[in-house]
Amino acid sequence: MTSSALWKSLKKQERLFLISGPCVIESEAVCIKIARSLKRSCAALGITYVFKASFDKANRTSPNAKRGPGVDAGLGILAAVRDKVGVPLVTDVHTEQQAEQAAAVVDVLQIPAFLCRQTDLVTAAASTGKIVNIKKGQFLSPNEMQQVSVKATNSGNKKIILTERGSSFGYNNLVADMRSIPIMQSFGYPVVFDATHSVQLPGAGGDRSSGEGEFAPVLAKAALAAGVNGLFIETHPEPSKSPSDGANMIPLARMRATLKRLVKVFDAVR
Repeated sequence: MTSSALWKSLKKQERLFLISGPCVIESEAVCIKIARSLKRSCAALGITYVFKASFDKANRTSPNAKRGPGVDAGLGILAAVRDKVGVPLVTDVHTEQQAEQAAAVVDVLQIPAFLCRQTDLVTAAASTGKIVNIKKGQFLSPNEMQQVSVKATNSGNKKIILTERGSSFGYNNLVADMRSIPIMQSFGYPVVFDATHSVQLPGAGGDRSSGEGEFAPVLAKAALAAGVNGLFIETHPEPSKSPSDGANMIPLARMRATLKRLVKVFDAVR
């Protein structure tokens, strides 16, 4: 599926779409295993699928945490996933230069939540002409995301997705307010719900974040009932061995059954 065809599919909103993969790139083999499994499951369930993995996790809790293979090696692995599995790609970018580099490989550039108000980054990503997924900062109200979207569209690019991923609730906790879904949809863009980061417990593990992955399917159902257009879910064959965010993830072996239930909710509210 080309970037243009992907955007048309997202805008039609007739099918559930899923952004899913590991948090950070570990190896080509792990990425391909996850991408192939999810591609099969999504094809069987009528879900539009986009593979996600990050080449650099620049906002880790600890300076000693693994960040990923870096931009050059990471984009090489993502290109291999595209070529060998045949799926669209999304990855995080943290700088204007990364946006330009990643645009040569991926279909969707993702702005991390902590960086969503970085005007130069948002503008640079949108100026590539690629689809841009902007994750709502944990510190922002949904209404404030309208001005973030304007920063992107001022470049002339209207291919914008907004993602809800929870709001800070005191220390080391997040709460997902489902009102944010229709509020952000009112700006005229598809809205995604990030089910796994919404159950993250930021910094709760001392030198790392913790999470309550068992609640990710619960919040995903709630978001679909609220009319969200797509879901973001991180997964891994063995979440406990994932270098990042394993506590939030839905295990890969459970994804097909989970998606089967989620599609039923999506269909019921359409």
